Parts: sequence; structure tokens; C-alpha cells
Amino acid sequence: MTARSTRCTTAAKTRTSRLAAVAAIAVAGSVLLTACGDQTDSGSTKEGGTAANSAPLFSKLPADIQKAGVIKVGTDASYAPMEFTENGKIVGVDPDVAAALAKQLGVKLEFTSGTFDGLITGLESGRHSLVMSSMTDNKKRQEGLDDDGKKIGKGVDFVDYFSSGVSLLVKKGNPQGINSLDDLCGKTVAVQRGTIYEDTFKAQATKCGANKLTIQAFDTDAEAQTRVKAGGAVADLNDYPVAAYIAKTSGGGNDFEVVGNQTDVGLMGIAVSKDDTQLRDAVKEALDAIIKDGTYAEALKKWDVEDSAVKSATINAGK
Repeated sequence: MTARSTRCTTAAKTRTSRLAAVAAIAVAGSVLLTACGDQTDSGSTKEGGTAANSAPLFSKLPADIQKAGVIKVGTDASYAPMEFTENGKIVGVDPDVAAALAKQLGVKLEFTSGTFDGLITGLESGRHSLVMSSMTDNKKRQEGLDDDGKKIGKGVDFVDYFSSGVSLLVKKGNPQGINSLDDLCGKTVAVQRGTIYEDTFKAQATKCGANKLTIQAFDTDAEAQTRVKAGGAVADLNDYPVAAYIAKTSGGGNDFEVVGNQTDVGLMGIAVSKDDTQLRDAVKEALDAIIKDGTYAEALKKWDVEDSAVKSATINAGK
């Protein structure tokens, strides 16, 4: 089940794995920000041109991207340490991985932040060519289905780049004694709308039955965290790296704690339109290249999420 998660220095959110205590920053509106200053179209002799680009995989990209010199990437930059906003820039794990991919591809990867539940729609409409936002690769998203199995879109392909389980985030001291999903029955939880975590809470609500679990869904995870911190909800659900980062940094480590075991380990993917197989395959090849040369491992180590590394790039390997 899992997920939803880098700076130039890792300037960048991780359901879902985003060093200032900015995990609770909500991004207002859709603001265009480049992930890293060094994400240039390496080897190109002119701005946005295709001439003499010496990057290893530049020739594998679609012609329109070669000409533009940029790949537009949709994200929800409110998910530290995966992707978040710091000093006006999107930073975190995903932007740092993107910076490494950019050097292989020879074009910029330029991030735009919006609400998580609108990212696939933006991909399908052509607003961006990739989604890189700690998004869980699952069959529902691959096939364009809603929670009831109804077709709502074309679906997307995923290049899987990260693996993570999920954990409960509660107020420091765990005043409600929450240690598992079953402890949530009869209580209120907060979660980011459109995420796998919301699906998990809905499944738990069904399991709770008459002992009702009330779910409050918000546009950003930062809003869900605020609700838990204020005592209006007993728990939020996040990818383990994100939950651990929030617990460590928010309020100097005095706002939250992670409880229970990490569960439902799954893959996060870079989403690509099903019509854009050439771009998908180029990104996969670039990911394999940075895994091999070590820059992928360096990006994850910077954010202390090495345990979530994948050994090789895969396509649509999520369940």
C-alpha cells in the first residue's frame, strides 16, 4: 500500500524516503521553482538547443524535450524530507534525485508545486511531463481508476525509484495510547486528501464499523499535521521516512512521535503519461545509470533515507 516524498544542496516533498523544521509548510498555489541550480542542459551549445549535447542519454529523449531543454515536473512540495520549500526553492530527496537524473539526460528538470490530488490530472493535461512527488505506484493509478474501480482517467506509467512503508504520527507523548490502526476506532484522524494513506484510513473505518473512525482530509499533509498537533485528531499517516523526519524536526522534536511498526512497504514511482513511452524509457535508463554511478545513493544518504533505496529501476512494479 504505501506512499505518496530535494534540495540543490538538496534544495527538496512522503503519503510518502523532504534541514530546517519546515515539514509543516503548506504550499499556497502553484509556484514554479527549479529543483537545483546545477540542473543545466549539460553539453548544449545554446539555450534550449539540441546541438552538441554530450549528456549520455540526451539522444534518448523525445525531440520536443531536446529542443526545449527542460522537463516540467509536477510535485506537492509540502512533504519533507521528500520535497518541500526552503528559502523559495523546492528541495529534498526527490529534487536531489532529479538533479542526478538531469545530468544523465542533459536537460533541466523544473519543478512546479501544486496539490497532490491534482498532479495526475496535470500530467494528463500536459501541464507537466513527469510527476515526482513520493507517489505510490499501484494498479489503481496505473489503470486510471477511482476507489470504486470506476475509470476516471487514462492511467499512468511509473518508473519506480524508492521503497517505503508507512507509520502513524501522533502528538508527542502519545496521549491517546495509539500503537496500531486498530487503536484508532472511535477516534478522529487527519490525512492528506488523495493519498494512499487516506485509502488506508477508509479501509480501517470499514473495519471499525459502528465504533466509528472519523477521517478529516486536507489538501496538504502540513494541514493534517497541524490538526494532530492541536489535538483535533489523534494521528496522521505517512511514509516512514517522512514521519520520522517530522518527529525529529517539528518543534525541535517536541511536537510529534512515530508509533507502531512500519507496515505496507511498497514502491514509489516517477509518473509518466502512458502516451510518452520514449520519455518513460529514458528516465528509467537514467535512473539505472545513477544507481550504478553512486549519485543516487549520495542523494538518499544526504537525507538519511538510504534504507529506502531500490537496487534497479523498474516500470509499473507496484501492486
